[in-house]
Amino acid sequence: MTIVENEDPSTVAARAVERLRLAEARLARRRQTDCGPSENARAAMRLILERADEGLTVTPTEIAQALGVSTASVTGMLDRLHAGGLIGFIANPDDRRSKFVIPFDRSTDADAIDPVTARIREYALSLPADAAGHIATFLDQVREVVDAECG
Repeated sequence: MTIVENEDPSTVAARAVERLRLAEARLARRRQTDCGPSENARAAMRLILERADEGLTVTPTEIAQALGVSTASVTGMLDRLHAGGLIGFIANPDDRRSKFVIPFDRSTDADAIDPVTARIREYALSLPADAAGHIATFLDQVREVVDAECG
């Protein structure tokens, strides 16, 4: 990777984001075949664990909505997570047609489910406070562009 020193900072930043997007795409492809649970399964586990930490429950429908996928794909994913011993189901006392998804082993570390996120958090801790805010704003704007594409 060669960075031309004469480039303006905005071009350098835009190219860095493009390299990040390409790396994320490569990671997603690797995770589909070689690397354990899919991105959606990891995101679902993070949501389930976060809700449990907050003393809240989550339904399969809420997981589907949060991930932006169909309830059918969430059902299959939850079945695999259940078979792997990561989650369980309990009946919703207010709606017998509905169930809540709960983590089996609450000692599971969310960072162990997604070590990439844990490493990113480590790097973020070393950012100067003024830079961290600017970077977060910039990345949120990039995310908005990505989320708006084909949407």
